[in-house]
Formats: sequence, structure tokens, C-alpha cells
Amino acid sequence: MKRLIYAIALIALSTVALTVHAQRAGAPAAGAPAPYDWTTDGGDNQRTGWNKAETILTKDNVRNMKLLWKIKTDNQVRALHALMPALVLGRLNTPGGPKQIAYVVGISDNLYAIDVEAGTLLWQKHWDYPASGAGAGQNPATLGFLRPEGSSDVPVIGPADGQGRRPIYFVTGDGMMHTLNAATGDDLDKPFAFHTGKGWALNLVNDTIYMANTYAQASISAVALDDPQHKVMNYNAMSGGAWGRRGAVVDSTGTVWSTTGDGTYNPANNQYANSVVGVKVVNGELKMVDYYTPTNWDWLRKRDLDPNNTPTIFTYKGRELMAASGKECRVYLLDTKSLGGADHQTPMYKTPLFCNEEADFQDSGSWGALSTWEEPAGTRWVLAPFWGPQHSQFKFPVTNTPATKEGGVAAFKVAETAGKLTLEPAWVSRDMHRGEPVIIANGMVFGYGSGESTRQGYPDLGLQFNSLLRARDSGHATIYVLDALTGKELWSSGETITSFNHFSGVTVANGRVYLGTYDGTIWCFGL
Repeated sequence: MKRLIYAIALIALSTVALTVHAQRAGAPAAGAPAPYDWTTDGGDNQRTGWNKAETILTKDNVRNMKLLWKIKTDNQVRALHALMPALVLGRLNTPGGPKQIAYVVGISDNLYAIDVEAGTLLWQKHWDYPASGAGAGQNPATLGFLRPEGSSDVPVIGPADGQGRRPIYFVTGDGMMHTLNAATGDDLDKPFAFHTGKGWALNLVNDTIYMANTYAQASISAVALDDPQHKVMNYNAMSGGAWGRRGAVVDSTGTVWSTTGDGTYNPANNQYANSVVGVKVVNGELKMVDYYTPTNWDWLRKRDLDPNNTPTIFTYKGRELMAASGKECRVYLLDTKSLGGADHQTPMYKTPLFCNEEADFQDSGSWGALSTWEEPAGTRWVLAPFWGPQHSQFKFPVTNTPATKEGGVAAFKVAETAGKLTLEPAWVSRDMHRGEPVIIANGMVFGYGSGESTRQGYPDLGLQFNSLLRARDSGHATIYVLDALTGKELWSSGETITSFNHFSGVTVANGRVYLGTYDGTIWCFGL
């Protein structure tokens, strides 16, 4: 009898041990939701920022979130750039067994793969190449923040190949496109020349990769992965720097849209600055198919208030629409079938200014990317991050506290009035030190204040691009979780994160929240 009891106990202990091992290896526990993937910045090619799959974090339990782990990487900061937003594979077979893995790019040509259950590095890759450009031989931390060089793009993860391997596509600072095995970091294909510049998040559409670019004589670059010659297709709007954080956005027809930077609008000379431009591949070349340019483009140019956000695309009552914004701090509602009407300068609707009352080019305005989500009943929301205080003449039905002084998030609802579509203000968040692009998941908005000093001009120095000055004056990032219907604060990371970040983003996947900071640390929060 004792032997029988002992045997049963051993079996029970073994079962527990196997269950724990399986959970650590990435297999879901009994009754737990199946892990899902987050393979591109913003979650989809429409750059909605809407995570429809999240069920672990809820409004009821999010208040219990805590720091699960942090990893200090060896990434060397370049200018103000450090770590890009994380991508996640919910379950991937690796040489060490099935794992849930997060992938984070470091600006100094680093790619880190993290076992998120263990909170440890699974593998990392670093690329070296001869230094070039104006920053060659300079301390990378002192580089000008406009052109940090290095790897500024967010990769994209493709579907499994015939052998079950997941490719991760990534562009290094020398313009080389790499295709890596997500499980090991090994090359799946030989690297090839794509495009240099300051690239943003990559899009994968069928077998073609697109990259919104800047300072590279190309606004959008593309390459067909199944082309053995790897011909690079470029479109140049002939503008200055463009800052749409999530890169390009793609509609249902395959048109690829991007905002452009400051400069001249002159269609006769193919100049489309301060605009939203759409391109398609036509006979092996990228060709413009439509665009929108605000009528006050020259006023914007003179004040450096370019439309620097990644737009977002969504469907409302059967119509495919786009919401776009920028440093001027208003939201434009556009029809993707005719973006600016017959004259290319007439939006469906534009909001009044909701921030940037002083027309400030450095510390105010809407920056980064817009996001969107839809309630089950069909109410469509558009969310815009912003810097600086809310405009004194713009009223939101719900104003959360403390009132915005350094930045926050503004929420709008798509509505129809007298047969015309509008954007109605709904709520504005509490104050955040430089509100950044948000993720919407399970009825909650996950955003953060970067804590960055965004000052570019000084009374004694004038316009100054030495990044160490801004790093010196910066604070720390703070993640906030808000009720998506009211903007009410449900949780914040408080003083936990000890460094700021610049032009990055928060990721939410499988009950975990990720953020990278200037000091090379990857932070992971969860229950």
C-alpha cells in the first residue's frame, strides 16, 4: 500500500514538473488562451495599433501588473535612438524547445531575441561595416538626432516557409536587407543591398517589402522578395525629413501611403512635401496614384509643422477611410478612394486644433502614429498622441486629470452629421510627458510618456543638434493604461522605469507589455 501511495505521489510530482516545464517552454497551461503573434509595428499593415487577440490583461486585473523582468543590452546609443518597439512570436519551435520570443532592434545594428518566459536573451546578432557619412569617427551619443545612422527600422516577421521556419526581415545601417531564421538568428538567405537612409518600420505585403524612408532621396522604397535580381523600387516626394514612426500604411487595394516632410508643394515639378502620398508598383516601378496636401502647406513649411505621423486606415460603414495628423495638431479624415478630392486638397473633415496653440515645432504637436479601434456595436475610435498642453479653445467631453501640460492622448469618434462624416472629440487623457503612439487591447489603451526633452533651440546656442544636451535634460518614461471608453487611468509604471526613450513604441502581447529605453534596457511588465 505504501509503495502504491509513493508511486502515485511520484506520478503527480512528475506531472506538475512537466506542466511547469511546458509553461516555461511556451506551451499554454490548460484553459489558458493560445499565444498569438505580433509581427509588425502597429500590429497590421493598416497600422491600427489595435490588438484584437489580447484576453489575459483585463480592466479588472491590469491594476495588478508589475515588472516581470528587465534586460540591459549592450546596444550603443546613436544620437537619441536606442531600442525599437518589440515584435513577438507567441510560440516558436527552437533548438531549445518551443518558446515565446520577443525581438527588439538596437540602433547600433543589433537584433535581440528574448525568451519572454525566462526573461533571458535567446540569441543576439550584431553587424559591422565600414563607417561612413558625416558621423564617421564621432562619438555616436553626440550625433545629431536627425540622422543617427545605424538600424532605425522595425523589422517584420513573415509566415513560415516550407520547413516551418519563420523569417525575420531587417535592414542594417549600411542598407543591407537580412533574412534571418527567427528561431536561431542564422541567415535564411544571402543579404542584399536595399536602401540606406533613416528607415522606419517595414511592411510585408504578399512577397514585397516596403520601407518608408527619409534623408535618402527616397520617400518609400520597395523590393520583391521573389525577384532574384532584388531590384529596388523607389519613390521620392522630394521633401525633407519624415517622421512617421510606424512607417507606411497599406489599404485594401495595395496602395502604400506615407506622410512627407517639410518642403515645397509643386506637382508640376513632382514635389509633394507636407503631404500624404500613395504609391503602387506599376511595371516594376513605384508610381504615385494619389495624394493629399493641406491648403496651408506653405504656412506649415515656414513653421516646420510637417504632417509627421504615420496615418491609420480603417473601414467605417463599408467605406475605407484614413486618419492622418501631424505637428500642427489636427486630425484629417480622408477617403482612400480619393484622398483629397478632385483638387487633392479637400479632406472629408478636419478637426480644429486640439493642441499646439503656439505653433511650436519642437515641444508640441501630434507625433509618431495614429491608432484606431472599433467597439462591438460599431462605434469607430481614432486616437492621437500629442506633446504639450491641450489647446485652450478645444473642449473634450471628458477631461482626465492631472490636466495635460507636457502631452497626452486625444480620443475621437467617427460620426455622421447631416450626411457628412466628422470626428467628434470624446476624451483627453491625463498629463504624460510627451505622449507617444498607443496600443488598444481588450478595452484598454496602452500608452506612455517618453520622458524625453524635445528641445532643439537654446537662447545661448541657437538651434542645436548635439544629442547629449537633450539626453542630459530628459527624465524617464512612464507607461499608462487607460480605459478606452473614458481615458480614465487604470495603471501606471510610476517611477519604475529609470530612463527615457526617443521615437520608439510600446508593445502589448500575450499578457505582457514591453518598452525599450535610451540606456539600452528592455522592460517587461505583466501579471
